[in-house]
Amino acid sequence: MEEKDVVRLLGALAQEHRLRVFRALVVTGPAGLTPGVIAEGTGLAPATLSFHLKELVNSGLVTQERQGRHLIYRPSFEHMNSLLAYLTQNCCQGKACLEPAAACDC
Repeated sequence: MEEKDVVRLLGALAQEHRLRVFRALVVTGPAGLTPGVIAEGTGLAPATLSFHLKELVNSGLVTQERQGRHLIYRPSFEHMNSLLAYLTQNCCQGKACLEPAAACDC
């Protein structure tokens, strides 16, 4: 993953409503959620939710699929995992990250 991609993904999550929506989708998993269910769970107005979903889809962190009359939004675990891998690459200079902080020379 390139730095510009990381910045784009982090930028999409750097807003509290989008972060809340993304986390709700991650908790739900591959089954995804409809906008109505997301709105109920997050308390966002439909127009506000639509704007934030569009931003998440444009970033690649969320996918959208039409099932009949409904739209289903799902997290892109591939993009999420790539972002996490980039952020934790070379973590603790190769030492086990679960060691107590006192044991780390960081």
